[in-house]
Amino acid sequence: MIDAVKAGTQTAPFFQPRMPRTGAPLSVVMSNFGSLGWVTDKDRGYRYEPTHPTTGTPWPPLPNLLTRLWKDVTDWHDQPEACLINWYRESVGKDGAKMGMHVDSDELALNAPVVSISLGDPAMFRIGGPKRGGPTQGVKVMSGDVVILAGAARQCHHSVSKVYYGESALVPKGGRINLTMRRVHP
Repeated sequence: MIDAVKAGTQTAPFFQPRMPRTGAPLSVVMSNFGSLGWVTDKDRGYRYEPTHPTTGTPWPPLPNLLTRLWKDVTDWHDQPEACLINWYRESVGKDGAKMGMHVDSDELALNAPVVSISLGDPAMFRIGGPKRGGPTQGVKVMSGDVVILAGAARQCHHSVSKVYYGESALVPKGGRINLTMRRVHP
């Protein structure tokens, strides 16, 4: 999978998106596989686009190994349309990159599962309930772990509160890569 990420980001390089309200950069850099890619910026907010925001070229296709994984771990009839590639780098800020509590809700297919694959350094994945601010439970996800948010869990808030940098040599230049496959349209 890491070889697929390296190949994909040759044609769709990592970029740093910005928060819609504040314009502040996200702490992760990202790219995408698939017919659609998730992007955000201050002017147009969160959305899916068919092309890379800086190169203007289509995203690289979803690698076969990811489509096979989707089939193996979900019973969803349609293939994912987007696969976010988030790179959590240590060199970002005091504690490195993180992802705040959120619900994946930019898709029209809100009942479709979200499949997330961890590569590289371990991370603390936290999941709460459907309302922000409630109690959460954490699990340390390791390289190769797959998390599936389906059913009621699909609408639960979740985050990456910590990355344990330096525990894996898989990701060139260090850190953690997270691949998140999503179905956008019903």
